[in-house]
Amino acid sequence: MNAHFSLAPATGIGSMPGTDAREAAKTVTGSFEDFPHLPELPARGPGADMIGRTAGLLVELYARVEPSGWRIGDHPGRDTKRARSWLGEDLDALEEFTQGYEGQLKVQAVGPWTLAAALELRNGQAALSDPGACRDLAASLQEGLRQHLAEVSRRIPGAQLVLQLDEPSLTAVLRGRVRTASGYRTHRAVDRQIVEATLRDVVGVHAEGPVVVHSCAPDVPFALLRRAGAAAVSFDFSLLTERDDDVIGEAVESGTRLLAGVVPGTDGPLSDPAGSVMGVRTLWRRLGLRPGLLAESVTLTPACGLAGASPDYARKALAHCVRAARSLADNPE
Repeated sequence: MNAHFSLAPATGIGSMPGTDAREAAKTVTGSFEDFPHLPELPARGPGADMIGRTAGLLVELYARVEPSGWRIGDHPGRDTKRARSWLGEDLDALEEFTQGYEGQLKVQAVGPWTLAAALELRNGQAALSDPGACRDLAASLQEGLRQHLAEVSRRIPGAQLVLQLDEPSLTAVLRGRVRTASGYRTHRAVDRQIVEATLRDVVGVHAEGPVVVHSCAPDVPFALLRRAGAAAVSFDFSLLTERDDDVIGEAVESGTRLLAGVVPGTDGPLSDPAGSVMGVRTLWRRLGLRPGLLAESVTLTPACGLAGASPDYARKALAHCVRAARSLADNPE
């Protein structure tokens, strides 16, 4: 599939500031005419945060808020209902602003490993500490994603869905850096082959379209994600170092799309659009890749979600991604 798909030149990551679903949907669909996404509004509170929202998608597994975070329980409680109700509100708003839309549309959910690192078992330890719990969680997530994608397709029938899995904790899981409940120790690193196989199963849920894996942490495991079937990798461009050159070059040559986060996710001055993509052009030259391959291989995004930005800056940042992408396409050299 990798070789046969292309993504539009710019999109957002997921989260937006504020608590108004209609305002967020209007901003996102107005900014990205050919690649909007389903906004997330974590400012609404527990259940609208990325972990709670994805926990609300799980099938036959439920989570509730404890003082320490989200904990897996036996039955759906108030927190599950709230998460599902907010997601329904977000889908209603997106549906309203995408009447007759035909084109790419991105929906986001937390991937299996960040979920396992964040959700607690009954004993208060992360699900990550128990291989059986990790398997159950991944299976429940797959079923939940299937239902979610089917629901979005039903509401916006002309959309070609792109699934984004948010995996900010993936590198910590692979390196044994996820802290235990006490905070004094860390969980053992999970075997890379198990990490890859689980991701491959979850990515496989969306056979009809591309899957993007997003992480705005340093040292994104590009090669592992590619082997797990991710068609695209989304990352914070400012965290790349020259150490990443080889894996990025291999990814591009194998047809993996890059979602390069070049616009800061929090309020600050924005450079001119050409300035925002200077680093991308420099990387391309350093890798010796064809300039013509740039627009085919790169989609521009903010560096991470925009939940921490002001509404005014968030609008400007999305518009800036679109202008920067135009600058890259017009002048790849």
